[in-house]
Amino acid sequence: MTEGGPSRSNAEPSAVLAVEIVRHGGAWEDSKAGDALVERAAQAGFAVVIPENQAAYDATIVLTDDAEMAELNRTWRGKDAPTNVLSFPAGDVPGEPGPLGDIVIAFETTQREANDGNTPFADHVSHLVVHGVLHLLGLDHMQDDEAERMEALETRALASIGIADPYQGESATGLAEVTP
Repeated sequence: MTEGGPSRSNAEPSAVLAVEIVRHGGAWEDSKAGDALVERAAQAGFAVVIPENQAAYDATIVLTDDAEMAELNRTWRGKDAPTNVLSFPAGDVPGEPGPLGDIVIAFETTQREANDGNTPFADHVSHLVVHGVLHLLGLDHMQDDEAERMEALETRALASIGIADPYQGESATGLAEVTP
């Protein structure tokens, strides 16, 4: 502290992401995907694409089961099966200040994919959270160039929290689409 009171910084305010985590069902309670891990992954995804608007943003991450996910996938995407992650952007313009939207992750599908890929469950959950946050910020992977950019951002976000490149030596993992 300087004489006469606290020093004043000329630093500009930065964008901030508030994350709410909602758990549906008991499977997530015993998993190695605690709130701190989910929050850290969301912040890492946000940090690689900090919006130009230096404001407050928020996202909700719903950790659910395959049954609920299958219902959401059927309702919003017309696909009668569970998927690993769905993103539901809020508003008409992704990445605007305020609520960004919701990310929903299915436990059983995520666990199966982690086991099949010989990937630690916590790392795969982190990847899905980062992927979902990028969708809420307006990124997509429908075109090859978009997919390459999104994968590079995912890799950078995950590396920032000590997680290896999920695309190293493999083809794309079939992460789910953003919903309208």
